[in-house]
Order: sequence, then structure tokens, then C-alpha cells
Amino acid sequence: MRRRWKRGPGIVALAVSGLVACLGLGASAAPASAAVQAHGTLPSPVTDSFWLVTPAGGVEAYGVPALGGPTGPLNQPLVTAAPTADHAGYWLTGGDGGIFNYGDAHFYGSTGNLRLNKPIVGMTGSAHDAGYWMVASDGGIFAFGNAAFFGSTGGLTLNEPIVAMTPTSDGQGYWLVASDGGVFAFGDAGFYGSTGAIKLAQPIIGMAATADGRGYWMLGADGGVFAFGDAEFHGSAAGTTGEPIERIVAGPDGGGYWILAQNGTAQAFGDAVGHTPGAQALMFRPTTPGDKAVAFAFQQLGKPYIWGGNGPGGYDCSGLALASWTQAAGVTFARIANDQYHTAGTPVALDQMQAGDLLFWGKDTTDWTSVYHTAIYVGGDWIVESTGDHVQLNAVDQWGLGDLMPNGRRP
Repeated sequence: MRRRWKRGPGIVALAVSGLVACLGLGASAAPASAAVQAHGTLPSPVTDSFWLVTPAGGVEAYGVPALGGPTGPLNQPLVTAAPTADHAGYWLTGGDGGIFNYGDAHFYGSTGNLRLNKPIVGMTGSAHDAGYWMVASDGGIFAFGNAAFFGSTGGLTLNEPIVAMTPTSDGQGYWLVASDGGVFAFGDAGFYGSTGAIKLAQPIIGMAATADGRGYWMLGADGGVFAFGDAEFHGSAAGTTGEPIERIVAGPDGGGYWILAQNGTAQAFGDAVGHTPGAQALMFRPTTPGDKAVAFAFQQLGKPYIWGGNGPGGYDCSGLALASWTQAAGVTFARIANDQYHTAGTPVALDQMQAGDLLFWGKDTTDWTSVYHTAIYVGGDWIVESTGDHVQLNAVDQWGLGDLMPNGRRP
């Protein structure tokens, strides 16, 4: 996942000739329309700017500069990925507290050489990104740079482990949240309530504070939202997506929030509607079969386009789709692009696409036999595909949407 393939005018010309090889037909394919037709639509109205990080240290850039990732084996898998305040860099953190910094994120220290009682589970930057805190699952706090220590739960017996932390806006305090929604406030962070006494359908995985620090939202693993203090409830993502939920981000004016899935898709609520969050660094942990297919496809980036290629040396478009699902998820289906559109798995509406789903392009969007290209949907309106002369990462609408078939398929 360390190679980022950029689109440019030359790629479009290569892509048109490369797509023909996915037909499995004797005729040549017309290039996709450059104009968006009435039926054309992107899979979902989501953010298209994020870095996707795997626990092994692979980093792929989507709509943002490729800043890099760790090289060589890690002592411990990465557990968190946090962007800087201006979204021009990020820190990656291992379970041992090892820190890797990129872009305008600076290194201030780590716990990589310490023996920890419990693994690191969260990390966040301090004021002006001149430092950061790390938190372990027992609530132990490690402060570096201008991040001050205000207290911890390291000496307490917790009902459930700590899963995340959030600083106050002035950096003079922070909250820790446990998986049962228990909240622990330190410094100038006020306590406004918790779900510690409530039986949750899914565990809490994160939190975000309002701009004035007088309230906070907590986020459940199913996308459920719990609001406390002056944080208002504007809706939740519970039951709306099959993608693992990863993060809640406060809206531009504190009157709303985005809920982000691990593949970069973001749902907006309150004053976040109509806006997109700044570039996020997200951990991509393959959990669903589609996630596993995407992770396999990432590993093929840069391999050559080969007509009829089924790997491992190279692929055509439908060969990549089939190999990704077969090798990573044990799911098989038709080999040729148009047959895949006709028979692979079940149809999926474009606004319900999840990681690993297949997208298709055809000369006649009402006729499945005209399909000439397939690609693997990642999230954030990005795809992995074998086209041109190699496997690459591209935007869904790189050639316009006129030839995009009206639904995808979930194998």
C-alpha cells in the first residue's frame, strides 16, 4: 500500500485501450463519456480526502499528497492514525507506543523503549501540534512536547478498558472514554455524563468535544451517538452501513459532526451537512469479506496490466476483481466483466456501496452484455482497478459517469 498512482492526461488514453481487454468480447469498447449523464451518480456523497493505513504500516493516499509510511517490519502493529490540526500530516502509533510522523507532524518522543503495563490504544495531538498524548487501555497517559500530564486512570480498576481520548480546545485537559462509555475528566475537562450505567448495543469506540469544551459526543461501534452537556444530538449512523465505524469528528461550527467509517466514507449531521471534514488518517482493519478483498487489491498496486491476467504477475480488470475476492475472502464468481455484472453476488445501489463491492462500466447502461470494465470500490468514491498498463488507485469519476452501470455487485 505504499505506492500512490496519480491520474493525469496520459493515463486516460492508456485506460481506454486497457479497458477493452476486460470485455471478453470480439468488439472494441467506446471510451467512457466525459460528461455526467442524467443517470450517472457517484456511489455516495462522502469525503474524498484521506489516508488509509493498515496495521502492518501500509499507507495509501486518497485525494491528498502521499506522505509515506513505515518501511520494514514493525515491532508492534499500528493501532492509531491521527491527522495534524491543519490536516497536512499525520502520526501513526504502534501498540508499543512507537511513533511514526509524516508531513508536518513532528516527533516529540515515544514509549517504544518502555515496558508498558497495557498496550497503547489512542493518541491525539496537543495545542498547535507541538506535542501529543498517548493513552493505554488501562488509562495510563504518556505526554510529550507541550502536552501536559493532568492525570490518568492507570491506578484504578476499570470496569472496561479505555478506548480513546479527546483533549479540550485549549489543551489544558482531556477526557478518557472506556468501551462501556465511562468518562474520566482531567485538567479543565468537565464531566457532563456517561453511558457507564447503560447496557449498550455496541461498545463505545470514540468521542469528540464541542468547540467550547462544555459537552461531548460519544460514538458506538454501530454508529450510534450519545450527546452530553451542550453537545446536541443530530442523528446517528446506526444501521446505515455495513462498514466498520471508526471516528466521530466535530463539525465546522460545533453544531454537528461527521461519522467516519474505516474506508473513508463519512456521514454528515447538523452543521456538518454540506461540508467535508479535513483530511483524515484512518486505520483500515480488514474485517468484512469486502475489506479483505480490498486489502488484497492494495497489495497488487503497480503490477502490470495483462490481457486475461489472473495473477499473481499481472491482471486485467475482471481478473483483479476475481482474484481479490477468491484469494482473500474465498468467494468465487464469473471471470468476465459482463458476466460478473450479470451474476456475481447481489446487486447493490450505488449509494449503498461498501468496501470490496464491484463497480462496472458499459457502452449501454441498460444492457449487461455491453459491460466492458470492472473495478473494486474502496470508499470515498475511490476504486482499485487494473487499467492502462498497471493496477492503480483512481477516482470513480475519472472518465465521467456516463458509462457507469446503474448498480454495483456484492459478491
